[in-house]
Amino acid sequence: MKILLAASEIAPFARTGGLGDMLEGLPPALAARGHEVSAVMPCYRGLRDDPRLGVRATGVRLTVPMGARRRQAEILEGTAPNGSQIFLVREDELFDRAGLYGEDGTAYDDEAERFIFFSKTVVELARRVLPPPDIVHVHDWHTALVPVLVKQARRPFRTVLTLHDVAFQGSFWGADFGLTNLPGELFSTRGLEFFGNLNLLKGGILFADALTTLSERQAREIQTVEGGSGLDGVLREHAGKLSGILGGADYREWNPAGDPHLPAPYSALDLRGKRACQAALLAELGLEPEPSGPVFALVSRRLERPGFDLLIPLLDRLLAHDVRLVIFGPADPPHARALAIAARQHRGRLALRDAFDARLAHLLEAGADVALLPAHLEPGGLSAMYSLKYGTLPIARATGGLHQIVQDYDPTSDRGTAFVFYDSTPAALWDAILRATACHADPPCWAKLVRRAMAEDFSWEKAVLGYEEVYARALRGAG
Repeated sequence: MKILLAASEIAPFARTGGLGDMLEGLPPALAARGHEVSAVMPCYRGLRDDPRLGVRATGVRLTVPMGARRRQAEILEGTAPNGSQIFLVREDELFDRAGLYGEDGTAYDDEAERFIFFSKTVVELARRVLPPPDIVHVHDWHTALVPVLVKQARRPFRTVLTLHDVAFQGSFWGADFGLTNLPGELFSTRGLEFFGNLNLLKGGILFADALTTLSERQAREIQTVEGGSGLDGVLREHAGKLSGILGGADYREWNPAGDPHLPAPYSALDLRGKRACQAALLAELGLEPEPSGPVFALVSRRLERPGFDLLIPLLDRLLAHDVRLVIFGPADPPHARALAIAARQHRGRLALRDAFDARLAHLLEAGADVALLPAHLEPGGLSAMYSLKYGTLPIARATGGLHQIVQDYDPTSDRGTAFVFYDSTPAALWDAILRATACHADPPCWAKLVRRAMAEDFSWEKAVLGYEEVYARALRGAG
């Protein structure tokens, strides 16, 4: 098959969470299966000069209608470090900015125009490529308009939409519908209108030939009132074309045995390097060295709900023990204030880092003992896959893709790789923390779990088979 993937993020060039990671891992996995694969993303600031891409001009310039105006798109081409072909859509007025989606916690005012333009350019690029792709696989609201445009123009390719997080829907005021240049009847309940607004994700759900989510459980959860963020009724109506596919981890990028970001490599057979990584992590963050208890880490990604409301009530109780806690990533303002206060009160035991840094992200996975995953929603569980590979045992709430990734440790049967809790309460999280710290205090028990966790395999070589099946069904017209 010939496949074009389109997304607002492709790691390592643009990443705020699991979306970028997926677009880094899926293309080479598909190519290894014999498919012809390319990907397209906006040309954000700095990408033209990124030596990892080797950007070159294609000579292709596209005129894109945007309501009564027209914008020009220049198509550039590059090659990712993993060998994947990447097209860049250059329009400096829209994409040459300091942030991907906004600055200082505030979204850009013209987000609708930016990604309607990008979606239109993706469709025109797919039309220009010869031979045209069989499948155009788009991701989240930023490219959800693509299936609508393809169906409306009767283009000869099928579309697949992956829903990473349905809480982010690309909902804008109704007047922005004019930027799509679509017929007015599509701004209706059977089209892109949703409670008077333009809803790009809803349009993609209606018009895509197939839908996927990041796990089987997420596919069920988003069809409920609690998990559907208002689109549960639309998703139930289109459940026949919805599949849950657990993604994969790119072990070429995330593997402690050869990770260039680490001060020392390690493996399940020789864990000495993990201790060196922990010492380096604590020193870099200004935390007190050599705790008797575990080092905890919580990674907050933009597209996930990290469960700060469960953790913050426990901070004083947790940090009264000889443990260390690192929180990596943004928090919403009320939780950010509470965390900043706790960091001052527990100086040397709690460290906060807001900005994403790839090197520190890898060092955190290697240097921590425990990965805290108390999220209310965890669509795919990619963080858990990384943590297991690095021997960092998860404390995880049973939600989303985590059901397929972690197994609760049972000392009676001697099975499991994590400490799982079910109720979304601080008390349930605290019980899991106690179980983890008790096991950590027993070094043979802990080492056994670490080695078991590192042996787990969630590679893209397995995950890609599910996408092949969805593509084949879409081509057959079965959804």
